[in-house]
Amino acid sequence: MTKLQNFLKGIIKENPTLVLVLGTCPTLAVTSSVINALGMGVAATVVLLCSNMAISALRKVIPDKVRIPCYIVLIAGFVTMIEMIMHAFTPDLYEALGIFLSLIVVNCIILGRAEMYASKNNVIDSAIDALGMGVGFTLALFAMSTIREILGNGSWMGISIPWLSENPISIMTLAPGGFFVFGCLIALVNKLTHGKGVKKKDFGCDSCPSAYMCGKRPAQSCGKDGEDK
Repeated sequence: MTKLQNFLKGIIKENPTLVLVLGTCPTLAVTSSVINALGMGVAATVVLLCSNMAISALRKVIPDKVRIPCYIVLIAGFVTMIEMIMHAFTPDLYEALGIFLSLIVVNCIILGRAEMYASKNNVIDSAIDALGMGVGFTLALFAMSTIREILGNGSWMGISIPWLSENPISIMTLAPGGFFVFGCLIALVNKLTHGKGVKKKDFGCDSCPSAYMCGKRPAQSCGKDGEDK
């Protein structure tokens, strides 16, 4: 896979939200507003980029048995930095995102890329992977929030749209509207990729750190990099 392919895969083929269906909690929670969605997308992308690079650089130093706790500590450190910066320079956005900003620490996209990719590849490739996944996540949030804000509030990025602002479909700003738009976008991506976004074999148990606990793989066969010896 070339570096360009590594970057582009996160936008459509392996989009973390619309194909892998990860990070759905913030996706549904913050996409009633385009500004909030972009803020969450940029914050998650920065954390993903920094954590991927740090974990890749330290992958040969971090003990295999405690790698998940170490990843979480690193991710939490970067999330705290982003929170402090947003609190200082964009307090309104910080208040709007609320608890979902802190929950980036346990976002499946961040931890998943750390375990599946950054811990097995060099810093440059891990950074490119993080950028692709981050851009894909941000674009998914942007698309959802655009539809929900226009139809639900009759505005876009706070700018009122004539007629729509007088006749909003208020359910689009609520949870049912979020699930509806989410499902429609997943169906659209599935149609565009002809259902071949990610092959079924990519969902095997070989890369799961807890595979031996459910009997899918013997504990002694798990190597340092998460691969079978």
